[in-house]
Amino acid sequence: MNSATPVAAVPVPSRRRPALLVLTFALLVICVGLAAWWFLVGRWHETTDDAYVAGNIVQITPQIASTVTAIYADDTDTVAAGAVLVELDRADARVALDQAKAALAQTVREVRTLYATGDSLTAIVAQRETDLARAKEDLRRRQDLGSSGAVSHEELDHARNSLKAAEAAVATSREQLASNRVLTDHTTVANHPNVARAAAQLEQAYLTYRRTTITAPLAGQIAKRGVQVGARVAPGQALMAIVPLDSLWVEANFKEGQLHNMRLGQSVDLTADTYGSSVHYVGKVIGVGAGTGSAFALLPAQNATGNWIKIVQRLPVRIALDAKQVAEHPLRVGLSLQVDVDVHDADAAPLAEAAIAARAPLLSRSADDGQKEAEQLIKQIVAANLGAVPARH
Repeated sequence: MNSATPVAAVPVPSRRRPALLVLTFALLVICVGLAAWWFLVGRWHETTDDAYVAGNIVQITPQIASTVTAIYADDTDTVAAGAVLVELDRADARVALDQAKAALAQTVREVRTLYATGDSLTAIVAQRETDLARAKEDLRRRQDLGSSGAVSHEELDHARNSLKAAEAAVATSREQLASNRVLTDHTTVANHPNVARAAAQLEQAYLTYRRTTITAPLAGQIAKRGVQVGARVAPGQALMAIVPLDSLWVEANFKEGQLHNMRLGQSVDLTADTYGSSVHYVGKVIGVGAGTGSAFALLPAQNATGNWIKIVQRLPVRIALDAKQVAEHPLRVGLSLQVDVDVHDADAAPLAEAAIAARAPLLSRSADDGQKEAEQLIKQIVAANLGAVPARH
């Protein structure tokens, strides 16, 4: 019989071990890479997708009560500053303006009469003083003749009475002249208080007449038009809105923990959902809101009212956009963006120290010429009704 000799089992190399080693090495490389990325890049960036385009929404409202007769702009229209938007019925305003013109002209002529009366009263005072001097001289002569008996006592009494009447006439004329000078001294016809009051009433009437035409206070796009022809509108009623699309900014809502290293002037990279990642905007941090959205809510979260829940709050950070980039790739108010703030520059001023930015102010051009035109109209009416009256000082 042949005895079987046992054969030693040869270990088969495991195929899983090299794969595990490779996977472990790959994970290690990834972890090291992520750590290196975070240390060199990631920790210097704060990102959020809770960001939206913001801008000024200028409400167009009438300043007088009237009826709409014409509308020249509609939603999505782009208008220039000073363009006519709405016309109101101007019949009543025109009548009031004509009345104010007539009142100013009449007032100028009445004030001219005051100056003419003053000159007449001056002449009367001089005449009364001459009569007084003659009465004194007559009484003196009669008194001299009365001592010789050439003049009767009755004639002397008449002379004395004439002197008293002349003195009273002088006093009366002087009081009349003084009363007239109270109304005219240190003034001219053009700056007399009565003329100034009538001129102010004319200016008010002219501005009311001008306000029957509602113009665009600045350039922008029309939105939210709600006015209709024939509607009766009241002062302050919203007719439409203008959005100046050349002065937009971004409000990015960052979590509380993301604001620690954020500073004024830091660079921001933005992408809008409208254009995708193909268009990048370059912005700059210019400020932070005074409080969270919940702080300004109608019912702020308070533990005492039972509506308080501990959640991470967000603060709106204001980011300025490059006007040239916005012109090349227009944005609209309310569009959402992806925001990435580079917080490398930690030496800049903190967000809490934001001062008033030196940005161009929004200026209204709807009422810049009305007052000047009213002043010119007043000067024309005064000049047309003003005679050659010497000024008194």
